[in-house]
Amino acid sequence: MLSFRTQGYNGYSVKYSPYFDNKLAVATAANFGLVGNGRLYVLSIQANGQIANDLYFDTQDGLFDIAWSEMHENHVVTANGDGSVKLFDITVPKFPIMQWKEHQREVFSTAWNLAEKTTFASSSWDGTIKIWSPNRKQSLMTLQAGKPQFQNNCAYQATFSPHNPNMLMSVNANGHVQLWDTRRPDPEVADFIGHGGAETLCCDWNKYRSTVVATGGVDKMIKLWDFRMVPTKDSTPMAVPQAAPVPLNQFIGHDFAVRRVVWSPHDGCELLSCSYDMTARVWHDQTDPNTRICRFKNHSKSKVFNQHREFVVGGDYSLWGEPGWAATTGWDEMVYIWDSKRL
Repeated sequence: MLSFRTQGYNGYSVKYSPYFDNKLAVATAANFGLVGNGRLYVLSIQANGQIANDLYFDTQDGLFDIAWSEMHENHVVTANGDGSVKLFDITVPKFPIMQWKEHQREVFSTAWNLAEKTTFASSSWDGTIKIWSPNRKQSLMTLQAGKPQFQNNCAYQATFSPHNPNMLMSVNANGHVQLWDTRRPDPEVADFIGHGGAETLCCDWNKYRSTVVATGGVDKMIKLWDFRMVPTKDSTPMAVPQAAPVPLNQFIGHDFAVRRVVWSPHDGCELLSCSYDMTARVWHDQTDPNTRICRFKNHSKSKVFNQHREFVVGGDYSLWGEPGWAATTGWDEMVYIWDSKRL
């Protein structure tokens, strides 16, 4: 296990570079993201096993998420507490090379398009999801994820499908899970309430099963869904959001809200989760991917990483080397790199 301290800044997100096996970016915020500056760290794992801070960028507000560019090896996009989205070049010190500010409240997530690679998405507390191109000054598209009838419209996370460049999934504070197709005049394809109405904080697409996704929420649960089992606008009129379909599986074990879920890029049955209970867990889904049979208890197993001493809110798998290497970060100002296969 390796570690690095982001002293004075609480971790919110950590991502491995898709280009280099030893490089990571970490998004942090002072004072737990409530007030104060943010800092983007660029770290490298040295041959001697130490983690070095190559450089950092200070921002005027906290950083809540990051995404490496799929177009340029030195570019990182950040989700900022002042409602802006910033693009940094790690070879250009101090200042971002691009900045967009269309969101009306904090930007809470950002994700690059893994399939088409020329666009990225951001989601915000203002209830919107925006699609961007790094070559344009205005957003390409705005999706209204939050529901006007609710006071808290936060779109906590939006992420592209790794299988289809036009498909996105989002989750929000109203407990909604939504599927979007950016090619359609009305992009919202499906909308259902997935965690019993509880706030749904995170989501991710399975890298090997194109219709399978995972969500996590304040109900302390992780649920796996197959979008083939979800009623769509084309199949069922959606005057109101649909009740949740039967999940493929659900993982029970965290003691507090689940803040991040990440499917392994090496194993279609392995999932990393991060939680406010100060742990990260690695789950192994033991359902049959070729059936729609609902299986719950005793059909998943987890390993617990418990080195953090505060909320664990960011995690990512390495694309490189031996399968199982993961990084996590949290409010204890720590970044850990560890092997999920050896827990």
